[in-house]
Formats: sequence, structure tokens, C-alpha cells
Amino acid sequence: MRILIHSDYDRLSKWVAHYVAGKINKAQPTPENPYVLGLPTGSSPIGAYEELVKLYKAGKVSFKNVVTFNMDEYVGIPEDHPESYHFFMWDNLFKYIDIPKENINILDGNAADLEKECNDYEERIKKVGGIDLFLGGIGPDGHIAFNEPGSSLSSKTRIKTLTYDTILANSRFFDNDVNKVPKTALTVGVGTVMSAREVLIIINGYKKARALQKVVEEGVNHMWTVSMLQLHEHGIICCDDEATMEMKVGTVNYFKDIEREALADLPELQ
Repeated sequence: MRILIHSDYDRLSKWVAHYVAGKINKAQPTPENPYVLGLPTGSSPIGAYEELVKLYKAGKVSFKNVVTFNMDEYVGIPEDHPESYHFFMWDNLFKYIDIPKENINILDGNAADLEKECNDYEERIKKVGGIDLFLGGIGPDGHIAFNEPGSSLSSKTRIKTLTYDTILANSRFFDNDVNKVPKTALTVGVGTVMSAREVLIIINGYKKARALQKVVEEGVNHMWTVSMLQLHEHGIICCDDEATMEMKVGTVNYFKDIEREALADLPELQ
């Protein structure tokens, strides 16, 4: 597992965007053999999405032959609700780039049969050959997607009841009213994410510092579900200095030392 510690969120976001764009370009995707991205919502990836839009507008990357699968969606709110993850993705990324609408996959939280929707989602991922790169963020309790503490580390896409901590954290998007936040969601599983050929997790800010310390310095634990990244063959954590405040100085210095070349320059775009 690689840990890349950037000086600040802006630098982190630029690095991630260049890394993702570089992977797309290197793959030289075609309609028959697209590049498949897993994508998150939330505050963590917004900076990277803004940078990807800039790269697209500068002609540095195209999404015409990219297929996306989003991590999760609330149950029971309309797709055009300003806090739905459908709305988030269109508002922060999709409407600014050249990705075909038919290449976008987001779970339907209003499906008549939610269990079938989850099973079909897994099948769609398999049908395109699996996910090449899954981009993600985490919650303050170390959860990835809506895989709350205690979730199975081999879990697949399913219906999930949200914890009070998550509902409280997300209430800032719902007029700070916990009663307005959906209590359930559809989410890819930890196993779904870890089945991707590469996983890149964004962790920024002091609120995520305890989670980062648990994930990096302690063992794999279903109470901190993103810790499963330790077992991934190609796992990367991109974080900023602020998120490392709970880690040992020696740990921070070690990763800064071994990744100094990667941190010095943005990944090359072909």
C-alpha cells in the first residue's frame, strides 16, 4: 500500500486528477474496450473532479470511452434532488466532460426491487470486465462508500442501514436536520471496491486523521473498513499533511521519504 502525503488539498487534488487522466490515456480505451472507473461522491473528490474538468477542457484527456460506476446512492430520494448522488455527479463532473450518458452507472435508490438492483449492478461491473481504477474517500470512522463499521470485508453491492454518525455527518447537506437524511442507502461492498485492479483513496483534513492513523498504522479491521486496502495489490492513499496529525512522526517521514520522487512532480500525461 502506497501512502502519498501532499502538502495540501489543492496539491493532492491535482495529483489525483493527473494520475487518473494518465491512466485513461495510457489505456487508450475504445468503445469495445473501455477504461472503467469507480467514482465516489462527498467532499473529498470535488477538487480532483474540478482538475479533471480542467484537463478535459485543455484537451489533455477524453472520457468518450470511459465507463463509470458510482459507489452509492440514497434510498428514497428523487434523482434530481440536490442531495442525491445522481445530482452530485452531474453537477460536479459529468455535465462538463464528454462521457456518453449510457456509459454512466449509478445505483437506483428508487428501484422497485432494491435487492435486484444491487445484484444487477454487480453483473454490470462483471460484464464490462471489472473496474480498472476505483477512486474513493472515507468517513471520519474509516468507512468506505456506505460500508459502515462492522461491515463484512468481502461484502458486495447491497442495501445498507446508515449509522447515526453518518446521518449526523451528512445532515449538513440537509439543513442540519437529521430527520431529513435518508436512513438507508445502496452501496457497493468492500469486496466490490477491492476487486478493482487498482484502488486510490483520498483522505484529507484533520477530521479524517484518526481514521488514517488506524488504517495505516494498525491492522486490517472491519471496524475501519477501508483498512482492507492493506491487502490490495495496488492500493494507494493520497492524503494531505493535515490528515497525518494522528500518525507517528516516524511513519510520516518514512512515507514522505520513499515517495519523494512521486510527490515532486505531477504524474505525466501522455
